[in-house]
Amino acid sequence: MFAGKLTELPDPEQALPGRDEPVKIDPVHHVNGTNMLPPYPEGMQTIVFGLGCFWGAERKFWSISGVYTTAVGYSAGITANPAYEEVCTGFTGHNEVVLVVYNPEVVSSETLLKTFWESHDPTQGMRQGNDRGTQYRSGIYYTSERQEKQARDSLQKFQTCLDEAGLGVITTEILPLGDFFYAEEYHQQYLEKNPAGYCGLGGTGVLF
Repeated sequence: MFAGKLTELPDPEQALPGRDEPVKIDPVHHVNGTNMLPPYPEGMQTIVFGLGCFWGAERKFWSISGVYTTAVGYSAGITANPAYEEVCTGFTGHNEVVLVVYNPEVVSSETLLKTFWESHDPTQGMRQGNDRGTQYRSGIYYTSERQEKQARDSLQKFQTCLDEAGLGVITTEILPLGDFFYAEEYHQQYLEKNPAGYCGLGGTGVLF
């Protein structure tokens, strides 16, 4: 049933149905003790990134000064409240993503975007390294017009850097954030709980 569908997004009629109930997680961030669930403290902003396997992606952001909390989940797809195994089939349309909640008075969106661009190869389409599938695509999911402009400007700047290095064309999607579905408890801060766990992320070596 699922053969050949890992590298192309499904049509709505092909998508798995999902479920009404969201996954239950412990809301306390395993690294910094903050609350992963809204509401967040006044003044916080959110942005969501997809840059390959979300285990390593989350670790890139949780220690940045000014980041209040992080969480991994699924977004930019069709299926409501999907399970991890469903996302891996390619029939939910979702990306593996990391939610970043940050204080813009302490850390800028530009700093987060720099981390995003330098932490993966955004030219690989529906994969990241040896991880292949629609859930590993590069994506920025914004929550304000200002974030959108910053994201698109940063893409153009990083493309220039990649061109100078003789590398490929960026395939990153930049979209407004729709639904964000929290991933199962064991995925949250996975590499802190499992220090020897798998992380397939690797940048291009090009600085932003």
